[in-house]
Amino acid sequence: MLNVFRPKNKAIYIMSFDDNVDFIKTFAQTVPSKIDLVVLYRPDTEAAATDLAAFGIVTKPFKDGLKFALEAIPLLMAAKLIICDNYYAFLGGLIHRRGTKIVQIWHADGAIKKFGWQDPTTQSRSQSDKRRFQSVYDHFDEYIVASKAMGNVFVTSYHEDFTKIRLLGYPRSDQYLDTNWQQVARQRIFRAAPELKNKRVILYAPTYRPQQSFKLPSGLSDALAADPNAIVVVKLHPVLRDRETAVREIGNPRIKFYHELTTSDLLTVADTLVTDYSSVAFDFSLLPNAKSMIFFMFDLEQYQQNPGIQDDYLDWLPSKPLSTVRELRQAIIEAQPMDFGEFNEHWNTFNDGKATKRVVARYAQFLKSH
Repeated sequence: MLNVFRPKNKAIYIMSFDDNVDFIKTFAQTVPSKIDLVVLYRPDTEAAATDLAAFGIVTKPFKDGLKFALEAIPLLMAAKLIICDNYYAFLGGLIHRRGTKIVQIWHADGAIKKFGWQDPTTQSRSQSDKRRFQSVYDHFDEYIVASKAMGNVFVTSYHEDFTKIRLLGYPRSDQYLDTNWQQVARQRIFRAAPELKNKRVILYAPTYRPQQSFKLPSGLSDALAADPNAIVVVKLHPVLRDRETAVREIGNPRIKFYHELTTSDLLTVADTLVTDYSSVAFDFSLLPNAKSMIFFMFDLEQYQQNPGIQDDYLDWLPSKPLSTVRELRQAIIEAQPMDFGEFNEHWNTFNDGKATKRVVARYAQFLKSH
């Protein structure tokens, strides 16, 4: 309440994922001079924030607590535009004044897993929790998506109206369609890992799971390395790196771990992606080097209970999900080039390499005209 009447002269990007740095830089160049752009970032995206700061963008770390209330809330209440890449509970407590637009840009191009009201565990939460969740969802004025499919996910997950959906494309997808970016990314990979050049590369990149619920199945290493002519790159979430031990113990020299290399860059040299419920599948399918995709869902029954996966996933997955290491081994040996046309039409409909341009134009114009 103390900050309600602050002049609206800020544009705020709230960052908990480091995937949209290029979009933020492009946006910064179009923001009107009367508007100050500030990036509030979670501590685990500090590297991205440092990059943005070097570009001349004001960045401020934030985490829940008294300091947030005293420093970040005044900034947010002075915002004409707030762009979010995730669910942020504190939004539910903001007074959303007319003239301020709050936009959800999200952190994934599509969704295999469920979230929001679709998450089965939400139904067991208290009524006060449910009201709080919906209060946050209702604060969003617009959702930037790349397909009607993702728009419908937000409609059902957040109980929102499709009139809030903006079919502009997903800005981060532009890099996967940019031949220059692809070439530079491959060069970065081959400088750091020359052994991957001229080899079939199999990238294993499962989604994040809470540590207590993630255990790699026995025999996984042998299955991943079933093709003697391929090199396997294992890329687990940083929080789950201690689970690499189960793969490392085999001591197979064709199984590699490159912690210093990003998943985005590794996608540009991969022939086969092995994943499960991760949104990395929507990125990989855009690349010209993408030959095959294997969905290894060894814990499907458990994952359907928490957090759940989209009910119609079998209708649009480009290949049948596998549940055993035996099936995985066979799929790796017999992998054939796949056609991702229908999959991309469903999820990447408006990803044409110009999404950043459209999104930036829309919100730069909003800042100029209000």
